[in-house]
Amino acid sequence: MSRFSSPQDPLFRAFNASVAYDYRLAPYDLEQSGAHARMLERAGVLSGEELAEIEHGLAAIRAEIDSDEFIVQPGDEDIHMAIERRLTELIGPVGGKLHTARSRNDQVATDMAMFVRAHSLSAAELAHELMATLLDIAERHSDWPMPGYTHLQRAQPVYLAHHLLAHFWRLRRDRARFAEVMAAASELPLGSGALAGVTFDTDREGMARDLAFARVAENSIDAVSNRDFVLDYLSAAATCATHLSQLGGEVVVWSSEEFGFCSLPDSFASGSSIMPQKKNPDAAELLRAKAPRIVGHLAALHGVLHGLPLAYNKDLQEDKEHLFDAVDTLELSLQAARALVRGLEFRRDRMAAAAADEFLGATDVADLLVRRGVPFREAHGIVGSLVRTAADSGRALSELDREEIARLAPQLGDAGLADAISGDGFIDSKVSRGGTALPRVREQLSEARQALSEAAP
Repeated sequence: MSRFSSPQDPLFRAFNASVAYDYRLAPYDLEQSGAHARMLERAGVLSGEELAEIEHGLAAIRAEIDSDEFIVQPGDEDIHMAIERRLTELIGPVGGKLHTARSRNDQVATDMAMFVRAHSLSAAELAHELMATLLDIAERHSDWPMPGYTHLQRAQPVYLAHHLLAHFWRLRRDRARFAEVMAAASELPLGSGALAGVTFDTDREGMARDLAFARVAENSIDAVSNRDFVLDYLSAAATCATHLSQLGGEVVVWSSEEFGFCSLPDSFASGSSIMPQKKNPDAAELLRAKAPRIVGHLAALHGVLHGLPLAYNKDLQEDKEHLFDAVDTLELSLQAARALVRGLEFRRDRMAAAAADEFLGATDVADLLVRRGVPFREAHGIVGSLVRTAADSGRALSELDREEIARLAPQLGDAGLADAISGDGFIDSKVSRGGTALPRVREQLSEARQALSEAAP
């Protein structure tokens, strides 16, 4: 007899069921079920023959799932019950022994940990591939000058390689964050039961080794309610997606006619339904838009967990759709970003012309004054007056006459201003470690190549 005297309302079954989306946990559920069955055989709960039957049945279910022949029945609340139901259909009552010393609470927590580990590795690998692409492009454009920007206003000149490597190092941090998520998801919940442990002397350490977990969860209540590793993944994914959005935002700007720094690959651009001339950076724009979607999933799961009493509550079912969509969105975004960047064609003439703007050397002029004994704040004001005078009259700094320079900045002398803003002097003057001077950029390229080879997934 059941605890309940009447069947579930169909509306409640639809509201309660998760099998429509947790179906993708099936491979992980089958793997952990095999490990659990082997543990039960070691503990004497299953005979060798029963273990063989269960393993045979699990293999048959895996084949059905792989061939898309597995049929979910209307009464299957989730993928865990669907697999158990099918196992019993295939091998008879012995299939019902598999759930001994296991609850769906520790079962689903284990599946989720395995899923997060697998997709953290995928994200790290995809980030690594995008890093490699950025580095390859940076190496081919190591001495191509362009303006650097703050507030989207021309600020100081940099080399294109230096700018691209900024995205490289951000992705390196993303890759490290996903490695930390893998470590956080390497604590085995299985064997914790519903919340209090189980009455069988189970070999949790053996299951951990079997499933490649680093350790077992020390507290059964914590184990079944823990979703920190899901939050960790969503947090790492949100940060990574934000980085991709900034990369996409730059491609949108750089590929515009107003900038003209690069042209988009036809394979990653779209046209207009009415304007035949248009070549729209839709892929780059979508990189911008996907980031808040993932951030939203992170915020939503924080909302689910906020104030939730221990141990398991049905609220935790809401972790899956947030996680699954974030995984799919991030992995697709990383792949699209790599293909987009790889197809960009940069225009050296447009970037160089913009980088030659003499106003970008204003800080170098101020630094020259500092070397001549002028306090920097005073030097800043002096150069500001030079820039204002030139800008108000529609001239470049080099077009100021001697009388104006002598009046506004007598410390410069006759040739000081021309020396400070001539040629590539002010782009190669940034000699500090991590700066954009060409020798430093070449050092950075070497360090990036080393970082890429040392930490390959």
